[in-house]
Amino acid sequence: MSPFSLEGKVALVTGSAKGIGRAIAVGMAAAGADVVCHCRKAGDAAETIAEIEAIGRRAVEVTGDMSNAETPAAVVADAAAAFGKLDILINNAGTIRRAPAAEFSAQDWQDVIDINLTSVFRLAQEAGKLMLAQGSGKIVNIASLLSFQGGITVPAYTAAKSAVAGLTKALANEWASKGVNVNAIAPGYIATDNTTALRADETRNRQILERIPAGRWGEASDIAGAAVFLSSDASNYIHGHIMVVDGGWMGR
Repeated sequence: MSPFSLEGKVALVTGSAKGIGRAIAVGMAAAGADVVCHCRKAGDAAETIAEIEAIGRRAVEVTGDMSNAETPAAVVADAAAAFGKLDILINNAGTIRRAPAAEFSAQDWQDVIDINLTSVFRLAQEAGKLMLAQGSGKIVNIASLLSFQGGITVPAYTAAKSAVAGLTKALANEWASKGVNVNAIAPGYIATDNTTALRADETRNRQILERIPAGRWGEASDIAGAAVFLSSDASNYIHGHIMVVDGGWMGR
């Protein structure tokens, strides 16, 4: 069997209704995994599930609002029950709020931190318990270029994604010797709902494209291959790594 195969594995992908999460969920299935598709509201992941089933893999939907402190534990429990185990967690669910730092509201700050950081830890914690007990597992967090840079008018998002990179390393330090790999992907500028405002701003869009050596915005599907790799046996000796998938942005 190919070391990149996910045959026989069960993956939970949070925020899989659209964008990067949907692309990763489909990528997991294409590599052989059965997929638990998390979304916020019932029915939101229907198209993702249909695409996975068309590949010939099994998929189910689990729901929950990641701003609710009780959701991560419930989602992991539901995911493990769906197919009897959990081998892979893709921590993708997230949100973004844009405003100048001097005007950024306390509520926007808390919402972004709750979803983009606290839920990531709680999901990893709950999935980690199962993986530690079985002696194997892969956790892939979705970080960002803003895990390394400051960004503009996204203070909470930058703070959360910087912390996700640190959390990834902290968990890897504890769990690497116990058969659980914890890594992260830092996507560059990807054409998703989160970047609609940037792409609609003619000046900012031009500035971004001029900085990307690949000369284009990334597609959600560009992240799927990295996620499959970090979820497969091919990455067994990779721990605590933040894999940048950015069209060359960070190398410029």
